[in-house]
Amino acid sequence: MTDYVRSAPGTYVWLLILFLTTVALHHMSPEFEEDFLRQRSTNLHELSDNPVRVLFASAMWIPSGRWAPYVALYTVFHAQAERWLGTLRWLLVCAAAHVLATLISEGALLWAIRLGVAPESAVNTLDVGVSYAFAGVVGVLTYRFPRPWRYLYAVTALVYFGVPLLTGRTFTDLGHFTAVLIGLACFPLVPGRGRARKSTESEGDTGGSQRLTSRS
Repeated sequence: MTDYVRSAPGTYVWLLILFLTTVALHHMSPEFEEDFLRQRSTNLHELSDNPVRVLFASAMWIPSGRWAPYVALYTVFHAQAERWLGTLRWLLVCAAAHVLATLISEGALLWAIRLGVAPESAVNTLDVGVSYAFAGVVGVLTYRFPRPWRYLYAVTALVYFGVPLLTGRTFTDLGHFTAVLIGLACFPLVPGRGRARKSTESEGDTGGSQRLTSRS
């Protein structure tokens, strides 16, 4: 188990941070906790004032205060992705999903406010957590599976995140679905992606050389 944890350092350092911040939340009063998290939320108000700070800080807190389920989720998904992609590429997937899904979902919310579909008070919505990064990792893990299981996994992931968007139609649901699509779009980060193409090109070069030799 120790070797497994050491093979995915980013995953378990992140889990440790979430554990510490969750313990801190349990020592706050409900009123103080809400105000504290709101200042670290990726809502429209905070994004307009401190975008970099809140995009980072929002991924370090779990609003539910329940840390234990994340141990299983991080071990099954994040750790596997980090071991497969490497820490840097795993982190790039997490960051891309977290940042882009946040900006897209909050941009849609801003548009809804301007159209009068959403209330003005929505600019201060509490929005912290790690679920967008998680959805992105779920998406990129599609390429970890061989065909045809890859397609079954991809459809399952899209249905899992797509059904809530169709039924609930919240901006968080939009963020989750966007994040899994971003994970699927991270195919260029997949290890060994270019091997088959390079192999084909090499075979073509060899064949070309053979043809030139025969013509001479």
